[in-house]
Amino acid sequence: MRRGSSGRLSAALALILLACAARADEPARLLASFTWRVDDPRFGGFSGLEVTDDGGALVAVSDRGAMLRGRITRQKGAIAGITITDFGPIRLDRPAKPPGLRDTEGLAIAPGGRVFVSLEGMSRVLRLSDKGRATRLPDHPDFAGLAGNAALEVLAIDARGRLYTMPEKSSAWDAPFPVWRFENGQWTTAFHITRSPGFLPVGGDFGYDGAFYLLERGFNGIGFRTRVRRFELTGNRPLSGRIMFTAPVLRHDNLEGLSVWRDGQGRTRLTMISDDNFRRLQRTEIVEYVIGNPLQ
Repeated sequence: MRRGSSGRLSAALALILLACAARADEPARLLASFTWRVDDPRFGGFSGLEVTDDGGALVAVSDRGAMLRGRITRQKGAIAGITITDFGPIRLDRPAKPPGLRDTEGLAIAPGGRVFVSLEGMSRVLRLSDKGRATRLPDHPDFAGLAGNAALEVLAIDARGRLYTMPEKSSAWDAPFPVWRFENGQWTTAFHITRSPGFLPVGGDFGYDGAFYLLERGFNGIGFRTRVRRFELTGNRPLSGRIMFTAPVLRHDNLEGLSVWRDGQGRTRLTMISDDNFRRLQRTEIVEYVIGNPLQ
């Protein structure tokens, strides 16, 4: 062995052990991944996701302004197949030309079943009627200044029926992300979330525990990496949260939609869907991570 090789080897082993320790400290573990293929030119580009409480059905929205509903077939708890029950365009509150302005990114479904979507091309949040017609909610003054391709990426609703939305990018690389809350007919700034180098928010949901879960994505020019953080909504300081899991580059596709629910064993599940950007080199992937032991 050459001089200095043992030192470099020790340093490399230390880094590996440190990385393993960090992963061991993250409470969520990968349960399964399902690649979803459908022979339909409209299929793909999914950025928002909601899974029913029993894990047996889903709703997804695409960045071309379409909404899909489907029934989930499971084997030993993992997704084995999905049957589409409804698939069609969302009736926006006004014509969207060019088509990029139909970019529905966030999806939230209230406890009573009312559906809300957020748009990135036109920074707004819409409430959908039972017939799919959209009504625009009042804007927050800050919405007008958001970048067109980094606007209202995240949409979630808490147990009290209050909506939360946030942009994909903050005002600066080291500035926290604002999170706006819609209550009593208006948006207010509810809290801020710290920004971490290499990650941007793309999806969010509330769990049964009342915590806010944020899906974040990183891209290094070769592939995507994924992270979920959990936030207890207390205090007014920017929240850093706890990392639930961090998936390295190329483990998953471009995960953008997140749904948090509790399975039959009492565990919290994080179900995510990827936006394939309608590209052949990418895929529509549904990934599920699980937190906790049975009955926890």
